[in-house]
Amino acid sequence: MYAVIKTGGKQYRVAKGEILKVEKLDVAAGESLDISDVLLIANGEELKVGAPVIEGAKVTAEVISHGRGPKIRIIKFKRRKHHLKQMGHRQWFTELKITDIAG
Repeated sequence: MYAVIKTGGKQYRVAKGEILKVEKLDVAAGESLDISDVLLIANGEELKVGAPVIEGAKVTAEVISHGRGPKIRIIKFKRRKHHLKQMGHRQWFTELKITDIAG
């Protein structure tokens, strides 16, 4: 059984027991979270597709931790102009463990 959920402007294919990293959510570590933006649920041959979401369906997840991803280096360079600009960015994430898919 798997589902397709939407969180943080992205879509994820999840199954029970799976661990995934999503955009930072404002939920404390160790707490449970219900995601109601379920776009699709597949159970064997049975397939439910929402328009755009499935009414009454939800995916329950447990927040494992919060953290930051690897540093991404950004360099802007203009030749012959004596211009070089360097920046870095580390994106915040929330690590979730999927505990249940209901729908």
